[in-house]
Amino acid sequence: MFAAERRQLILEMVRANGAVSLRELARVVQTSEVTVRRDVRALEAEGLLDRRHGGAVLPGGFTRESGFPQKSHLATAEKTAIADLAANFVEEGEAIVVGAGTTTQELARRLARVPGLTVVTNSLLVAQALAHANRVEVVMTGGTLRGSNYALVGSGAEQSLHGLRVSRAFLSGSGLTAERGLSTSNMLSASVDRALVQAAAEVVVLADHTKLGTDTMFQTVPTDLITRLVTDEPPAHDDRAATELQALADQGVQIAVAGGQGGSAGAGAGGPGGDAVPVRQQRRDVPLPGPRRQGPGAGGQLRSASASMLGEQGPGAERARVADLRRR
Repeated sequence: MFAAERRQLILEMVRANGAVSLRELARVVQTSEVTVRRDVRALEAEGLLDRRHGGAVLPGGFTRESGFPQKSHLATAEKTAIADLAANFVEEGEAIVVGAGTTTQELARRLARVPGLTVVTNSLLVAQALAHANRVEVVMTGGTLRGSNYALVGSGAEQSLHGLRVSRAFLSGSGLTAERGLSTSNMLSASVDRALVQAAAEVVVLADHTKLGTDTMFQTVPTDLITRLVTDEPPAHDDRAATELQALADQGVQIAVAGGQGGSAGAGAGGPGGDAVPVRQQRRDVPLPGPRRQGPGAGGQLRSASASMLGEQGPGAERARVADLRRR
């Protein structure tokens, strides 16, 4: 494929999806990420797109939201690894809320075999993934259906969450920065996500590396309310994503990194959900350096992944783990 053809295809993908990772672009145009990066740089010089951490977005600083058909085909391996790892943070008998998104849909598929679980959600996709799980109770919010992401939004959804209290909220979004936290491109979706956060003692954000450093219009979860981020390992050349991870860790967010550049990694068979394909697991967790937001009765009930899988380690050693991502 000639350079002009590659760049035209790259431009069409970005225009169709709003944001595309370099890894995905390289796969579609069947060339190396080095070549794709050079093409993206040339298109940015022409003002046709903007470079972001490990990918490309529509020009103008803020990405627009892609529809479900586009999202479902983006970063699929990364979403699988993130969902596998995130399932480890759900325990039997818990009550949780799960927001809308393709990554949270993947998580829901892995929660189908967690006994005694109660899942509150505004997502039809999450509910569908759990519809035949006879040991999981699914509670749906009210609201108006938003067809682009199959989610219930509006005042009906928000009112149905008033007075609710659960242990954890699992949310995704369009972008994540240390400065503003999690954000999305749609006002109605953002409003419901904020209501989900208010119902939870802890907030777990699921975001692949292409969303790190991306900022969108409506803030859903400020950084100081994010307990844990579950993400995939950024490519070795993506210094900006590693820098963003370090900034999030500096603000007290626990960082759980699933997988490696060579392939997906996660919980594997036998973890919560039971549906995961057995794969190699790599897990890095940066524990909270101090007390964070907890709801009534939440203290001491939620084990950190660093204590359960990595043992007791000092904050200096964990900071070095994230710094290692930056060097790579």
